[in-house]
Amino acid sequence: MASIYIKIDKEWPNKCILNLFLYIINNIPIVDRPLDLLPRYTLYTRTRLGYMYYKRQMRKAREHYPAGHSTVHPVEFNDIKIIPISVLSDNYSYLIIDTASSIAVVVDPADPQTVQAVLEEEGVILEAILCTHKHWDHSGGNKWLKRLHSSCRVYGNAADNIPGLTHPLSHKDWVKVGRMHFKALFTPGHTVGHMIYLLDGQVVDAPSSLFSGDLVFLSGCGRMFEGSATTMLSSLDTVSSLSDNTLLWPGHEYAEDNLLFAAEVEPRNAARENKYQWVLQQRGQKLCTSPSSIGEEKQYNPFLRSHSAELHLALGLQQFQDEDWTQFRARVLEELRKRKDLYNRR
Repeated sequence: MASIYIKIDKEWPNKCILNLFLYIINNIPIVDRPLDLLPRYTLYTRTRLGYMYYKRQMRKAREHYPAGHSTVHPVEFNDIKIIPISVLSDNYSYLIIDTASSIAVVVDPADPQTVQAVLEEEGVILEAILCTHKHWDHSGGNKWLKRLHSSCRVYGNAADNIPGLTHPLSHKDWVKVGRMHFKALFTPGHTVGHMIYLLDGQVVDAPSSLFSGDLVFLSGCGRMFEGSATTMLSSLDTVSSLSDNTLLWPGHEYAEDNLLFAAEVEPRNAARENKYQWVLQQRGQKLCTSPSSIGEEKQYNPFLRSHSAELHLALGLQQFQDEDWTQFRARVLEELRKRKDLYNRR
C-alpha cells in the first residue's frame, strides 16, 4: 500500500489536511459506480476539505489568469446588460444589469472579488445572487458577497445546501429584480437540487436567456453526480422544450472539447462541424464562446439528441421490444455520458 507523506509546517493542520485531500483526489481511481459514492466527491461536497480545495484553485487561477481565462464581451438588449465574468480556470459567472435602475443580479459568483470588481466598474447595486447548485466553483462567493451587500438575497434550491441561501426556490418560482424576471426551473441530475434560471425576454422585448449552470454546456452536459440517467433526461428535456431563440449561457468554457467529442458520435453532423470551426477561431483568440442558442444546441449537442437515429447507430444501441421510448432515450444518455467520461480521461 502506498504511504502518505504530509509535510508539517506553520499552517498545520489546514495545509496537512489539504495535502491529504489532494492525495485522495489524485490517487483514488474513478470506477464505474455512482459518482456520489466516490470518496473524493463526498469529501469535496460534504466536508471543509472541498472548500479548502476550491480556495486553492481560486488562488492558482488568479495567478495563472490575472485577466481571466477568456476575453468576454457584454450583450445588451433594451436596458438589460449581460456580462459574462471569466473566473477560476474555466468557469463563467454572469452579471445581469437593469441599466435603467442600475441594479444587478449575479449568477454563480465563484470568485467574489472578481465579481465585486465588475460591480464597481459598472457602478451598480447587487440585489440578488442566483445560485444554480452547491458545488464550490459555483457557490463559493455567495457568503462573501452577502456580507458586503447586506440587502442582497441569495436564491437556490434548499435540497442542495447552498452556502448563504436566504430565499429557497421551487420549480417555476419567479425572481423579479427591477425589469428582470427570472423563472427558476428545477433540473436535478448533476446535483439533487440543481436549478437553472430563465430570464424572460418578453418583458424587455428581447430573446430569453437561460443560465444553465452545470446542466447544459455548448455541445455538452454535466456529469450525473447525484441522479440517474432518467432524472437527467427529464432535466435536459426541460431545456429542449424552450424556444429555439433562447440564448444559452453555461457555467463553463468547455466548447472545443465538447464539440470534438460530439464528432466521435455524430461524425457527419454538418451543424457540429460549422460550430466547431467557429469555436476554433474564438478559442484561438481566447474569446468566450457564450452564448449559443437552444435551437443551435438541438442541432449538434449529442446530449440533447438522444432521439437521433444516427446517434443510436454510432453507439450501437437499439430499442428493446418491451422498452418504452423514454427508457430507451435514458439508456442512450447513460451510454453517452459514460463515453464522455472515458473521453475526458484520455
